[in-house]
Amino acid sequence: MSSSPRRSRRAPSPPDATGSRAGAVAQPPAARLGWMDVDWRSHLRWVTLHGRPVNVLDSGPDDPALPAVVFLHGLSGCWQNWLESIPPLMADHRVIALDLPGFGESPMPADPISVSAYARLVVELLDELGVADATIVGNSMGGFIACEMAIRFPARVNRLVLVAAAGLSLRHMRHERRRGLRARAENLLFFGLGRLAGRTDLVVRSRRLRRSLLLLVVAHPERLPGPLILEQAHGAGKPGFDDALEAMTAYPIRDRLGEIGCPALVVWGEQDRLVPVRDASEFAWLIPGARKILYPDTGHMVMLERPGRFNADVRAFIEE
Repeated sequence: MSSSPRRSRRAPSPPDATGSRAGAVAQPPAARLGWMDVDWRSHLRWVTLHGRPVNVLDSGPDDPALPAVVFLHGLSGCWQNWLESIPPLMADHRVIALDLPGFGESPMPADPISVSAYARLVVELLDELGVADATIVGNSMGGFIACEMAIRFPARVNRLVLVAAAGLSLRHMRHERRRGLRARAENLLFFGLGRLAGRTDLVVRSRRLRRSLLLLVVAHPERLPGPLILEQAHGAGKPGFDDALEAMTAYPIRDRLGEIGCPALVVWGEQDRLVPVRDASEFAWLIPGARKILYPDTGHMVMLERPGRFNADVRAFIEE
């Protein structure tokens, strides 16, 4: 293996003279391209955990007193899922994101994938980076892992932000007979396309299939900037999909959420087609003192669909 990741080590390619990449449908607002001004290569490095390299983004400010924020992606995700959210925090926080083993540029782990193993790995990463505790922000599977961290390693999690977190309904999603036909079809389509992406590059190469996959995780794919959509492809076609999905569906966490003692913020899109919006109320009820924010006309990837509001809400929560 080379000493640097194949793709995520590079900075995302800059826009062309029109402000967008070739092939982008429309020019995105300039404010949404701020992440393209960041030299991502200066913040990316390999960290060896359990004998395997993990692709890590670490803004690494010189001041150790600055609070840390860790971003955890979801199934079929990668650190680039947080491109809109990392830059606004980098000036006054130590920001950490990673490709979980089996996703993005990180190879499969030596041990079987599990929610608890992922949680331990993130804690070991904090140890390696010299971070005592952090705000953990997790989307979907990342939210599931964040909950596990808050339960098993409470001293390492000072605040918890759950963005359309998995863990409650997911284990029934593929088998629940009482779900409507459309909901079952959408979930099967997502999981089916995810598996297909793991076996062939057809999903990544096909604009129609990419849009079908995006339609299940964002309410309006056509509103996302073309360059941002292309960066999300780094999460597709990775070998950890099946094992991670099986790990989530087989690991109950509902009865343990009451053990979470840190402040928690639950953020959800009202049009989430992947994880039911009713789960937002469940998380907010089961986690003591948790608060809930629902974003209208928004899907599963709140941080990409409503970056301005999401970033403001997260900052306000962290700074309370």
